[in-house]
Amino acid sequence: MIAAVDAKPRSTGFIVTRVACWFLAVTTVVWALADPRFRDAEGFLRGDVAMPIALCFALIVLGFAVASPWRVAGLLLSLAIVGHGAALQMVDAGPRMHYQHYRSIAWLVEHAPWALGLLVMQSIVVLFGLRWAWPPIRSWLRANVAPWQLAVIAVAFALTSATLSRDPSFYVQELAFATWVQAANLGVIVLAAIAIPDETVDGVGRFMRGVGSAEPTSGFDRIVLIAAAFVTILSATLSIFSYQRHPHIGDEVSYLYQARYLATGVLAMPVPPVLDAFNLDLFDFDTTRWYASAPPGWPFVLAIGVRAGAAWLVNPLLAGLCVVLTWVLVRHLYDARTARTSALLLAASPWHSLVGMTFMTHSSSLACALAGACCVAKARESGRATWALAGGLATGMVGMIRPLEGMILVGLLGLWNLGVGGRRLQWSSIVAWGAGGLVIGTLVALYNRALTGDPFTFPIMTWADRYMGPNSNSLGFGPDRGVGWALDPSPGHGVFDAVVNANLNITTLNTELFGWGIGSLFLVMLRLVSRRWRHGDYLMLTWAAAIFGAHFFYYFSGGPDFAARYWYLMIVPLVVLSASGLQVLTGDGAAEARPASRVHLAIAALVVMGLVNFTSWRAIDKYHHYLGMRPDPRELVAAHQLGRSLVLVRGRHTPDFASAATYNPIDLLNADAPVFAWDEGAELRATLLPKYADRPVYIVEGPSLTGKGFLVVEGPLTAQALLARDRESAARKVWQPPYAERLPDEFGPLYTKPRTP
Repeated sequence: MIAAVDAKPRSTGFIVTRVACWFLAVTTVVWALADPRFRDAEGFLRGDVAMPIALCFALIVLGFAVASPWRVAGLLLSLAIVGHGAALQMVDAGPRMHYQHYRSIAWLVEHAPWALGLLVMQSIVVLFGLRWAWPPIRSWLRANVAPWQLAVIAVAFALTSATLSRDPSFYVQELAFATWVQAANLGVIVLAAIAIPDETVDGVGRFMRGVGSAEPTSGFDRIVLIAAAFVTILSATLSIFSYQRHPHIGDEVSYLYQARYLATGVLAMPVPPVLDAFNLDLFDFDTTRWYASAPPGWPFVLAIGVRAGAAWLVNPLLAGLCVVLTWVLVRHLYDARTARTSALLLAASPWHSLVGMTFMTHSSSLACALAGACCVAKARESGRATWALAGGLATGMVGMIRPLEGMILVGLLGLWNLGVGGRRLQWSSIVAWGAGGLVIGTLVALYNRALTGDPFTFPIMTWADRYMGPNSNSLGFGPDRGVGWALDPSPGHGVFDAVVNANLNITTLNTELFGWGIGSLFLVMLRLVSRRWRHGDYLMLTWAAAIFGAHFFYYFSGGPDFAARYWYLMIVPLVVLSASGLQVLTGDGAAEARPASRVHLAIAALVVMGLVNFTSWRAIDKYHHYLGMRPDPRELVAAHQLGRSLVLVRGRHTPDFASAATYNPIDLLNADAPVFAWDEGAELRATLLPKYADRPVYIVEGPSLTGKGFLVVEGPLTAQALLARDRESAARKVWQPPYAERLPDEFGPLYTKPRTP
C-alpha cells in the first residue's frame, strides 16, 4: 500500500529538503513575531499569529517526514495542522463577551480567501484519498459500527459543530459550514493515519502495550505525575503571559478581594467612606459592613495563596492535582489503562488548562469533588471510616465553594454510599461521611448567619434578590427568573430557554474540551452508541446527567467565559467516556493490533494540535485583555511612584475601575498605599475628595476612554484644587463627560455599575 511505495532510501535531495523545511519553520516564527501586522496598536500579539505558529509546526513535522518512509503521512499530517490553524482563523471569537461563530462565506472570501482555499484543498485531498483508503475504512466500519450507530454519530457530529444563533438562516448556514470543516479535518487525519508505514505502526503498538500495562498496586503512576506537572506549568505560564496574573471577570475581582480580607482574619470590611466610589460587583453592605456575597469556600482557599504572595498560582496547582485525582478515581472504577488514558486526556484538555490559569472557582470545586469521590472509593476498599470522614469534608467543601454543585455531589455520593452503582459502605463509614459533610455545612451556616442573620440564607441569594429582583437567581421555571441579560435566550426561564442553554454548552464543549478540529465529543459519541458499556461508563454518564439535569433548571448557561463553566464538573466524566470511547476504536486489550496503533497515532496528533494550535490561539485571541480588563494599575503604582495617594479612575465601572480596584488596600481610608476610586463625575467627587483631603490626587483614564491601556492624565493635584476646579466648571456650565453611563453591546447590562438599592 502507501507504506510500500514510501519505503525508499534517503537521498541528498531529501536531506536538503528536510533542512529547508526546518529553516522555513524558524523563519516563519521569526517573521510572525517581527511583522507588525500580527500585533495590535500597543504591540501585543493578535490571534492571527496562531496561523504562522501552525505553519511552523507543520513545517517541522514535514521536515521530519520528508526524508523518511513517513513522507505521505507527513504531508497529510502537515495539511491537517495548517487546515486546523486556518479553521481557527475563520472563527469570530476575540476578547468580547459573545459566543464564537464562524464568519460568513462572503466575509471569508473578502478577508481570508487563503483560509477557504486551504479548506477546499483539504476537501479535494480527502475525496481523492478515499479512492485508495476506502477499502480498509469500509472493512473497519462493517466490523465495528452498525448502520444506525453511524447515523446517530453523523447527526450528533453535525449538530454539535456550531452554536445556535438568533438568526435561524445564519445558524443553518453555519451548521453546514462547520460540519464541512470538521469533516475535512477528520478526513485528512484518517488518511494520514492509514498512510503511516507498517513498521512505525508496529513500534507504536509495542509502546502502547507498555503505556497500557498495569502499574504497581502502591505508589503513583510516574506518567500521570509528569502529566500533572505539565498541566500546572502550562496553566501557570498561561496565567503569566495570557491572563497576566490579573482578574478578567467581575466575579474574579470579588473572589480575590474577598480572599485578601479573609486572609487578614475578618469576615467583612467597614463600609467604604463613599460607597459608590468603591463598590464592586457581587459586594453587599449593611449599616456597618461591606462584604462579598459569593460563597466563602473558594476565597478561603485562595486566601492561602494570598498569604503566600502567589494567589495566581493556586488554580494552576489545583489543575495539576485534578489530573492525579482523576487517575486515582478512575483506577478504582476501571482498569489501569483507562485510568492513565483518562488522566492524560484531562492533561491534554485546553479547557482544563485555560480554566486553571484563572481566579475562578471551578478548579477548586472539581478538586474537592474528585477528592470526595476518591475518599469514598478508598473507604469502600479499606473499610476505614476515616476515609469516609475525609470524603464528607471534601464533599462539604464543594458546597461551600459552589452550593448547587455541592447538592449534586451529595446526591451522587450519597446514593453511591448506600449501594446504588456499587457496594454499600459500612454503616460506620456512612455516618462518618455524613459527619464530615455536617461539619462543613455547620461552618457555612455560621458564615451565613454572621452576614445575613439566617443560617439558611446565602449572602449571594440576598444580593441577587436585592439587586436583580426576588427569585432572579433561584432554580426552576418562571417569568421572575433571570435578569434580562443579552446572553439570556428570553425573559424568565422556561423549557425553551433550558434547551437553548443546553445547546450553547454542548457546542462549546465540542470546541473547547480538547480543541480538536474534528470536534471534542467525537469519542464520547462513539462510547454512547457502543453496545459494550462497562460498569464505570454508567457511573460517568450518571455523573454527567446529574450536572446537566440540575443546571437545566437554572436560567443562565454560564455564558461564553471559559466554555461551559457551569458544567465544569462534567469534564471528568467526559474525559473518562472519551478514554472509554477510544477503546471502542482500538478494541479492549488489542493495543498491539495495527488498526489500534493507527488510531492511537491519530489521537496523539489531534492532542498535539489541540495543545499547540488551539491553546495558543485561544490564549492570545480571547483571554489576553479579555473583556477589557488589564493589570496596568499594578505597574502604574511603581512607574509613577503613587505612594499614599488617591487615584481617580475615569471610564466604565467594569472593566476600568474593576481592574484598578483589585489592587486596593483593605483599609480604604487609612492604608499607607494608593487608593483607587471610581471617578463617575463631579457629583461623586464632591463627596469623595473631602474624605481624602490629606492625599495627593492623580487622575487616570481607563481603557474604555484611551482605547488602549491606563493612562495618568493629571497629578499630583490637591483635593482642594480639584474641588475648586469642579465648582468653577459648574459655575461656567462646562459640560462634564459621562465617563461610565454608556456601555458597549458586547459587555451588556451584566457589567453595569453596582449601586445602592
